[in-house]
Amino acid sequence: MAIYALGELRPQIDPEAYVHPDATVIGDVRLGPGASVWPQAVLRGDHGYIEIGERSNVQDGSVLHCTERDPLVLGPNSAIGHSVHVEGARIGAGCLIASGAVVLNGSVIADGGMVGAGAVLSYGGGVGTGEVALGVPAKNRPNTSFGPEMIQAVVESYVKRGAWFRAELRRLD
Repeated sequence: MAIYALGELRPQIDPEAYVHPDATVIGDVRLGPGASVWPQAVLRGDHGYIEIGERSNVQDGSVLHCTERDPLVLGPNSAIGHSVHVEGARIGAGCLIASGAVVLNGSVIADGGMVGAGAVLSYGGGVGTGEVALGVPAKNRPNTSFGPEMIQAVVESYVKRGAWFRAELRRLD
């Protein structure tokens, strides 16, 4: 695994969390129980902290960063999809940030909020409970197509996948 301290800043990874060997975790990054970080994801806690809540996941190729003013906090039971970029945002419980989305500094996604695939949530943006932000720039609308039960199905699949990979992943070269 590529897990790095940066001076006195050290990742805190719960023993029940899973970090894929090809992910990179640097500095003040805190992973809760059952959290998972997947291949090519980069979590860099150098100028602030990154906190990944219990059972939440950061999928392949995503980049998470923070600033002193804007830490990155991902609540429990949430998912960051493939190739997502998040900078210093607060994301609540039961949220989904779908593939290819960009969420910029100071944005707040309320519990149960969603950012759709490819959407760009500008600086200081917000998404309310039961809303989805879509488009570039993102505009909010009621989420009528991908409800909380579907988000939790994604979360549960990654919790199970993390346990499976922790137990059975082995390099062959």
